[in-house]
Amino acid sequence: MASLKSIRKRIGSVKSTQKITKAMKVVSAAKLRRAQDAATAARPYAVKLTGLLQNVSSSVGAASHPLLQTRDEEKTVHLLLVTGDRGLCGGFNTNVIRKAEAFLNERGRDNVRMTVVGRRGFDYFRKRPVKIVGEHINLQGGPNAELAAQLGEQLAREFADATVDAVYVIYNRFRSALVQTPTVDQLLPLATGEADGADSLEYLYEPNAVELLDRLLRRYVNVIIHRAFLESVASEHGARMTSMDSATNNATDMIGRLTLEMNRARQATITKELMEIIGGAEALNG
Repeated sequence: MASLKSIRKRIGSVKSTQKITKAMKVVSAAKLRRAQDAATAARPYAVKLTGLLQNVSSSVGAASHPLLQTRDEEKTVHLLLVTGDRGLCGGFNTNVIRKAEAFLNERGRDNVRMTVVGRRGFDYFRKRPVKIVGEHINLQGGPNAELAAQLGEQLAREFADATVDAVYVIYNRFRSALVQTPTVDQLLPLATGEADGADSLEYLYEPNAVELLDRLLRRYVNVIIHRAFLESVASEHGARMTSMDSATNNATDMIGRLTLEMNRARQATITKELMEIIGGAEALNG
């Protein structure tokens, strides 16, 4: 049995850790509310924009814009991977990295160019056989709309110049504080078939459908990337809040077990001392 001193030291260490996990849970819970609202608000806009794009593109034809033209074969693919900069968030980073590994194995690592947002993903893949052409790490406040616009312009240019044949984004989609789903979305080329948000209305275009389509497509790329960022940030806060809550509860259970062990050790020490006293007294009386 461990000594009383070592048990007390362990209890103190666990209590210190518990204070940290409890504080992190509170901070993540506060940030989650805002991040969840932002992610939820972005969904209808993205869906409606996609539907509008499909309506316009179907009226002018896919050949009217380079961002709509599909390739016969996807020889080179650009993958945008969105992870977090920090850990202590359960399987948030691990799950999305596993999704990216499956994507690489399916497409062939030699055929994929990767841009990584978040230190965790970058630290993982920089040690592995994959071509990383860009990394955005240690982002204060997480990835934002400015970065989404920067990446959107770069990826659209690569696709239009036929440097890559398709663009995909992998991120954690927020479902709830308990559930985050690793998701793969095709960013380019835009599918011209029916999708959620598409409608059958006939629009009047000003100045013309071709020019409007160009503006909408470039806006669309930025919006979808930004939406992925918002979903990822909300997922990270939800995962960290859940993970820290679990860690706090585990610390409480551990403190209870250690306290019980300490009481038993104290009782054993007292019993031993009493036996020694009684034994000494009996020896003197004898």
